[in-house]
Amino acid sequence: MLNVSRPSATSGADELFGGLLAPGFDRRTCLSRYQSPHYYKHSPYAPSPHLLQKLRDYEARHRKCGPGTPLYAKSVDHLRSGSSSSTEDDECNYVVWIPYNGLGNRMLSLLSTFLYALLTGRVLLVQSTDDFTDLFCEPFPGGTWALPPDFPVADMSRLGARSNESYGNLLDDKKISNDLAKATAQSVPPYVYLHLAHDLRRSDRRFYCNDDQLVLAKVNWLLLQNDFYFVPALYDMAEFEGELRRLFPAMESVAHLLGRYLFHPSNSVWGMITRYYHSYLAQAEERIGVQIRMFSWASIPVDDMYDQIMACSRQEHILPDVDGDEANTTSAAANGSSKSKAILIASLRAEYYERIKSTYYEHAAEGGGGVGVFQPSHEEKQTMGQRSHNQKALAEIYLLSFSDVLLTTGISTFGYMSSSLAGLRPTMLMIAKDHKVPETPCVRAMSMEPCFHMTPDVKCHGKEVNKEELSRHVKECEDVPKGMKWIKGIKLVD
Repeated sequence: MLNVSRPSATSGADELFGGLLAPGFDRRTCLSRYQSPHYYKHSPYAPSPHLLQKLRDYEARHRKCGPGTPLYAKSVDHLRSGSSSSTEDDECNYVVWIPYNGLGNRMLSLLSTFLYALLTGRVLLVQSTDDFTDLFCEPFPGGTWALPPDFPVADMSRLGARSNESYGNLLDDKKISNDLAKATAQSVPPYVYLHLAHDLRRSDRRFYCNDDQLVLAKVNWLLLQNDFYFVPALYDMAEFEGELRRLFPAMESVAHLLGRYLFHPSNSVWGMITRYYHSYLAQAEERIGVQIRMFSWASIPVDDMYDQIMACSRQEHILPDVDGDEANTTSAAANGSSKSKAILIASLRAEYYERIKSTYYEHAAEGGGGVGVFQPSHEEKQTMGQRSHNQKALAEIYLLSFSDVLLTTGISTFGYMSSSLAGLRPTMLMIAKDHKVPETPCVRAMSMEPCFHMTPDVKCHGKEVNKEELSRHVKECEDVPKGMKWIKGIKLVD
C-alpha cells in the first residue's frame, strides 16, 4: 500500500496547479498527479490563460486523434501505403518522440517536443522502450501517448544522422525541397525523420529555420530524436516567437510549467519517492538538495570535487557551517533556536555522501540544530537501457525537486530537470575545464530554465543565424567555463 500522507506544511496546496492540470483523472491510477503539489515548496509562476486554453485544446485533439481512434487509423493507413499523404489530406498530424540517452536528457527532450507539438498543432506520441515503461503516468485525459507496437515504421532505434529518411539527407538528396514555391502537399514524403541529437549535421540544423518549418508543416508524420533542451531555439523562429510569448509571459517558466504538466511518476516510482521522503526528509524544517555529476570529459579527483562543493557552500551559504565551540551549539540545540536540516545527496558515487555525513558527525552545525545527510542510492555508473536504474534516477529527480534549496552540477540535464520541477534558481557547481578545478567553484543561476547546449549555427536561406540576436532568447550557460559557451559535439549524457 502506498503512503498517501502529505506534508502538513503544504496541506493547502492547489492540486491542479492553478488549472494547469485537467481534473477528472482516476486518482488511483496515478497518485502523483494530485499528491505532488503537496510536496513542492515553490510555485513561482501561475500558468497564463493562453497556456491553459492551449493545453485544453491539445487534450481535445489528443482524444480525437490518438491511438485507438478512427482518425489515427486513417493516418496510419496513409503512412503504411507509402503515398505522399500530407497535412492537407489528414485531419490529424503527429510528432513521434524517440527516446535517446540518459533520463535527464530524455525528459528535457520530451518536454521540448511536447511544446513543439503544441506550437504546430500536432499530436505527441512516445515510442515505448522497455527502459522507459512504468516511469510516468499517462499525461493526457482520455487517451494514451504510447505509440502502438504495430506502427508501420519498423525499428526506429536504427534512425540516426546518416539515415536516408532524415530531413537533412532528404534535402541533400533533393527528395524534399525547402523552397516554399516547390514544396507542395503532393511532393512531401509520408514521414520525415528529424535528427536533432548532439551529433546532428549542418543540414539537419535547418529544422531551426522558419521557412523549413513551413515545409515540415506539410508533412503528416514527423519522427523526432533529440537529447537536449531545444526550446530556446524555437523563440528565434518568427513562426513561433509571438505565440511563445503569449503562452509564457515569463520566459523562465517554460520547463517549470510544462514539466509539472507533463511528468507524473508512475505509482511504483511514486511509492519509492514518498516512502523515502517520509522516512528521512519530512521531519526536517529545511531540505537541501545536492546533485553531483562527474563527467568523464571534465573529471577531477574526488578530493578536489569535495573541496569544490564545500568552497561553494561557504561562498553561497548552502550547507550549514560547522562550529568548533561545542558548548555554544549544544546550548542552542537545547533551546530549539535552530532549524533542523536534511541534506539529500544525489550522486552515482557514495564518496561525497560519506564525507559530508562525516563532517556533521564530527562537527556540530553552527548555531545548533540537527543535520541529517541522506543518499537514496549510489549506482557507481550510469546504466543505459535498464528500467530499474531509470526508476531510481526519476525518484531522485523528484526528491531533489522537493527541496527548499538546490545545489546542482553545471550542464547536468538531471540537475536542470530537478530545478525546473522545483521552481528554483539553483546554485550550480562549475564544471572542470581541461580536468582542472575551476577557480570559481559555483554560480547562482540567473534562471530556472535549462541551458541551451547547442547553437543552431546554420544559414537560413543564405542568412547566417545571428548569435547575438539568438542570445536575446537563449538563457546563457553561466554554468559553463569561458571558451565553452556554445557546446558542440560533446555527448552530454546524464
